[in-house]
Amino acid sequence: MEFNHISVLLNECIDNLNINPNGIYVDGTMGGAGHSIEIAKRLSTKGTLIGIDRDIEALNVARQRLKEFSNIKYINNNHDNINQILNELEINGVDGILLDLGVSSYQIDEPTRGFTYMNNGPLDMRMDKTQSLTAEDVVNSYSEQNLAKIIYEYGEEKFSKKIAKNICEYRKNKRIETTEELVKIIEKSIPSISKKQGHPAKRTFQAIRIEVNNEIEPLYKTVLNSIDALNSKGRLCIITFHSLEDRAVKKAYTEASGICTCPSDLPYCVCNKKELGKIITKKPILPTEKEMNINSRSRSAKLRVFEKI
Repeated sequence: MEFNHISVLLNECIDNLNINPNGIYVDGTMGGAGHSIEIAKRLSTKGTLIGIDRDIEALNVARQRLKEFSNIKYINNNHDNINQILNELEINGVDGILLDLGVSSYQIDEPTRGFTYMNNGPLDMRMDKTQSLTAEDVVNSYSEQNLAKIIYEYGEEKFSKKIAKNICEYRKNKRIETTEELVKIIEKSIPSISKKQGHPAKRTFQAIRIEVNNEIEPLYKTVLNSIDALNSKGRLCIITFHSLEDRAVKKAYTEASGICTCPSDLPYCVCNKKELGKIITKKPILPTEKEMNINSRSRSAKLRVFEKI
């Protein structure tokens, strides 16, 4: 299957990175290289782009699409390990970092990857296919209580308890192995009236994907580590697609900007926040109506930008 992915908030990201032609930039979620191509075009031969992706298939596609550029380093790793990656490359600081936290259109649309509820395929959902935990493991081994918690918190699904209960009932007789089986269980769990608000499996599939790939838990620390890796005036641009992601980014930006978080009734500051830089986007940058019409998957996107002192 061809790797198609429309980069979200592309121009907004490139503008906010303030690209120095001789600088060092990191695309921490390289994917199909949509953002990377535009960064690479703006770099001189003295500049460097470091492309990171945990999905080796995505990275191989990026290599092909960027073969005309000689100043790119391709790293098959997780952006959560950015400090380790830069240390191994013997790079002390970079001038910009971009993180597009959305799953790629290719991953969603390719049935064999198990991300999609639209076509039947194995219950996989791993961005990094070398890791052991799959969606099939989550669905068949997690307790009913744990499943309900994940589906509610990561999917914001109000019928999470009913879905979890029906998953556990089904697996008493047979292991759940395909996306189609899971979709049927979810559809059975949701009242007909609620099915009019989009595909009934969307939220549950999102929740399981987030759990499989551990997308939320390390994010706050990853944002702070990314800021730490920036040179002075370097910028961090992060696109989120989920309220939990956005909350983690906002919290980390607030921490790094030195904004006091003490209770208002305290007579003086005791949190001693250290200012590492400033938040460029007081409110997140959202896609235009035109972009949302062209790419419906951009609808929930939010871009937040931070600049290092």
